[in-house]
Amino acid sequence: MKNYVQPGNTIPLTAPYDVASGDGLVVGAIFGVASGDAVNGQPVEAVLVGVFDLKKAASQAWTVGDKIYWDNTNKETTSVATGNTLIGVAIDAVGNGAGETVGRVRLNGSF
Repeated sequence: MKNYVQPGNTIPLTAPYDVASGDGLVVGAIFGVASGDAVNGQPVEAVLVGVFDLKKAASQAWTVGDKIYWDNTNKETTSVATGNTLIGVAIDAVGNGAGETVGRVRLNGSF
């Protein structure tokens, strides 16, 4: 196909804030995980699909299959839909203890 560009698993985005490799970022309706470090306004390759361990709201417990959202204010994942961007689903259960601040998320690509 002469109109095929790429698989789309990663795309370059302009960092909307400083990000380190492995941080989440949202640009419009696109959520990705930074594949490297970038300062605000600089290009960064963002991974759109796959399974990632991401910072989560510590006060939440997740079950397998819960819809997971990106809270762009706190720069963390959450199970709260209101005001946040849907990014994927939880693939492991995780508790709500103070030390349980990472959740495993399967990204669904941009919505």
